[in-house]
Amino acid sequence: MNAIADRSDGSSAVDVRAARRATRLIFLVSGIGMSAWAPMVPYAKARLSLDDAQLGLALLAFGGGSMLSMPFVGWLAHKLGNRTLIVASGLLMCVALPVLAMASSTAMLIAVLLYFGVVLGAVDVAMNAHAVDVERLDGGRLMSGFHGLFSVGGLTGAALMSALLAVGVPLTFAATVMALVLAVMVMWLRSDLLDDAPTADTPRKEPLSMPHALAWLLGLLCFVSFLAEGAMLDWSAVFLRDFRGLSEASAGFGYAFFSAAMVLGRLTGDRFVGRYGPVFAMRIGAALAAAGFLLVACVSGAVMSLVGFVLIGLGASNIVPVMFSAAGRLPNTPPAIAIATVTTLGYVGLLSGPALIGLVAHVSNLPMAFAGVAGLLVLVSFSARIVK
Repeated sequence: MNAIADRSDGSSAVDVRAARRATRLIFLVSGIGMSAWAPMVPYAKARLSLDDAQLGLALLAFGGGSMLSMPFVGWLAHKLGNRTLIVASGLLMCVALPVLAMASSTAMLIAVLLYFGVVLGAVDVAMNAHAVDVERLDGGRLMSGFHGLFSVGGLTGAALMSALLAVGVPLTFAATVMALVLAVMVMWLRSDLLDDAPTADTPRKEPLSMPHALAWLLGLLCFVSFLAEGAMLDWSAVFLRDFRGLSEASAGFGYAFFSAAMVLGRLTGDRFVGRYGPVFAMRIGAALAAAGFLLVACVSGAVMSLVGFVLIGLGASNIVPVMFSAAGRLPNTPPAIAIATVTTLGYVGLLSGPALIGLVAHVSNLPMAFAGVAGLLVLVSFSARIVK
């Protein structure tokens, strides 16, 4: 693959290697920025004397802000360029971290979380649209690796913030340090991102239009994949405690096994997708994740459940990256618009999925709810040809 490539719009050549590296690091920065908030949640709860219900309602603002902003972000990315939006929203994301540490009322916390969700949604859509452009210029499969770096960032951000707090660094100072480091990284990477802003001399060729019908179908499949990830985040520990007899202190191993498997799957996913193709990768991935959910639901024993969580992580790891790449290649739809559509529907699954699982579990039980997720993943596997 060439390190230098000509832009398809006739503009000057770009350093694909530098753009590839910058895109990986932006995914890493986004993952760190998002996960740095997780260790701050107990501090916010204690500082504001919130009960579980009040905290849950406040946290809805975070996901809701991301979901609401994404359709508009697609339009902004189309108009301003992905690089402009990545840099602007990345810096705005950094501003949110110390403010979250200082929120002095529930209303302020909700407002800042809403803002945090909006700017993270902007980063998410713009960096994925930028990744599609880089992947196209590179000529290879890169999206799984990009998402792998986001997952690494998620683990890194929570670990770094927890480490700073554990050694006695004040919360606001720790959040400010994280924000400054991330802001410096965003500005350092700016020059290596693709300059895709439209100008009078090089206007965008794609007309602004409604998303292609296939974008909506990809979004529905993404809904299922994100629902499965949300099930692991919110219900894996409960399942291991209530149905497999693990203690509360050990029940978190389920999500840890799932997360580690997902990181491994994404970091090796580009090679797998490049060798076997996106259709096979999505089909086998969704089938493997479905098998993992069935193993968890139907086979007793904590060890087998942990094996099932690993299968779910490996199987689900490349479904979303493959669908994002497919969305970015849809005809007559700018990549940012298509990815915004797919991501929005995916976030609906991430936010509503755990509640839907809880409803099914209330009517029947949690293993039956997991079996239902397996059935949805089978439908995703049967629909894999859409990414061709």
